[in-house]
Amino acid sequence: MPRENDGHAKWLALIATVAVFATSCVLVINFDRGAGVSSSPFQFVSQATWIDAGIAGFDVQFHMGVDGLGITMVILTTFLFVVATLVSFSVKLRTKEYFTWILILETAVLGVFSSLDLIMFFLFWELELLPMYLLISVWGTGRKEYSAMKFLLYTVAGSAFMLVGFLVLGFSAGPVRTFDMVTLSQSSIGGSILPLWVIFGFIFVAFAVKLPVFPLHTWLPDAHTDAPTAVSVILAGVLLKMGGYGMLRILITLMPREAHRYAVWLASLAAVSVIYGALLTLRQKDLKRLVAYSSVSHMGFVLLGIAALGQVSMNGAALQMFTHGLITGLLFVMVGVIYERAHTRNIDELSGLAHTMPLTATVMTLAGFAALGLPMLAGFVAELLVFLGSFDTYTVPTIVSVFGILLGAGYILWTIQRIFFGPPTVRWAHLPDANAWWERVPMAAMTLAIIAVGVRPSLVTSVLDGGIINIVKAL
Repeated sequence: MPRENDGHAKWLALIATVAVFATSCVLVINFDRGAGVSSSPFQFVSQATWIDAGIAGFDVQFHMGVDGLGITMVILTTFLFVVATLVSFSVKLRTKEYFTWILILETAVLGVFSSLDLIMFFLFWELELLPMYLLISVWGTGRKEYSAMKFLLYTVAGSAFMLVGFLVLGFSAGPVRTFDMVTLSQSSIGGSILPLWVIFGFIFVAFAVKLPVFPLHTWLPDAHTDAPTAVSVILAGVLLKMGGYGMLRILITLMPREAHRYAVWLASLAAVSVIYGALLTLRQKDLKRLVAYSSVSHMGFVLLGIAALGQVSMNGAALQMFTHGLITGLLFVMVGVIYERAHTRNIDELSGLAHTMPLTATVMTLAGFAALGLPMLAGFVAELLVFLGSFDTYTVPTIVSVFGILLGAGYILWTIQRIFFGPPTVRWAHLPDANAWWERVPMAAMTLAIIAVGVRPSLVTSVLDGGIINIVKAL
């Protein structure tokens, strides 16, 4: 595209992301919800040999497909990338490069959620690093280079452990060496090179960094604070879910015995993440850091549901990933709207914005209510399923985690009261509301999705069930 037509890049990116979202909607419509109880739950499968190392006795497959879990993450990803593209319409710096990296990032994330070969999964996992690093370091604010490098180093360190684990898994499988996840799930995996509990720990570290789990979470607030609004939406809405997805797809499915062995420790770690993340959130004065630390707490619910190793709890964990993507994505959109107008995210400086920005106040209040788990909104159903599914198995960690809901209500209601319903000030008397169509369309779409899933959760759980049932069968 010629340099003088830089402005057209955003429209081309929007057309691309809308087309991909429409395609994923077609996949969901044609998805066979009854196939989850069969021996081959994956649909829309594409498979071909990529690297044939017959002499060494293994090959690497280009093997792509989705089950109920995968397609739920795919539809969330394609939807949020449309939102991210729209809220990026105000970007003026190096527009072509910006939207190029956005589209490459979408490709990488979709590859992670649809890969059925460990090496393909790893390649797409790594491909996501470059666009995220550049999007933060070039188009971010504040200490953007430091935050981008911190994100990169944490993720690369985790990926090194993951690669070791994947290689050992592939070469320990019998009777045929393979990296194909479907074949591995039906094979006996021995610990001939390293014990399986060590392999489980190696791969868990990579996923725990991405989720993130305490104490591997410190990269997240920095990355969120200094990233552009659209990148924060993608980071919180999609990239964190790669960690939870990897645990369900790889750790639980391929190493069920080790999952049982580690489960009590994972549940304890989940409770610590929920409470620690919520306590840190209460101390934040920056709106973006507040939402970022709240994600650490909410992802603790995901880990708790996974650790309980039950159908209800893992359904709740997967639904929590989906609903958290919608809710936190909307919160970051609203924080971006406020920052573009007020040029500050300091909660102590903001007050009485509901008087001048009523639409922004209404939408952010609804998103906050969804985040604290108000019934009839998406967050409530997911957290309820996690608690119902985990209580009998891990009573104490579940009770501790419930207190995270109380802390969440505290920091969300306190924040909304301060910035929107405090006394109006002259400084913010003339702030315009969210009046651009590319701001209002994502706000409306995400609000409707949050309400729809809250009122009728079967819209998502009916698709998720098939994938979760097969994970439970592996256990």
